[in-house]
Amino acid sequence: MALESFRRALKTRDLQGLLDVLAPQVVLVSDGGGVKQAAPQPITGADKVARMIVSGLGKAQIALTSEPIVINGNPALLLRVDGEIDGVIAVRVEDARITGLYYVRNPQKLTRIASETPLTLR
Repeated sequence: MALESFRRALKTRDLQGLLDVLAPQVVLVSDGGGVKQAAPQPITGADKVARMIVSGLGKAQIALTSEPIVINGNPALLLRVDGEIDGVIAVRVEDARITGLYYVRNPQKLTRIASETPLTLR
């Protein structure tokens, strides 16, 4: 599965592993809300996205962990840095390759991420 391959590549900071799972025209959009660092513009292309991810992880000597979750019905990873929630990366997968990454780091948008909201019919 593409999400698990992406997760492994993140954990090991494996550039080639990322390139193998990202579609050639993948788009990364990130949101830090002006509080956390994020790319100011979408990043397009597997090489640019993979290199940005690996270089960002390499600069910060952090303990990064991830766990698969579902956000708005889509596959995603909940990322923790040194045990604290850092963000959520939702992915779009087409033909077994990741075509879209949506990385939310804005703390105001993550306030309810640790809780599950039950769905009810009215």
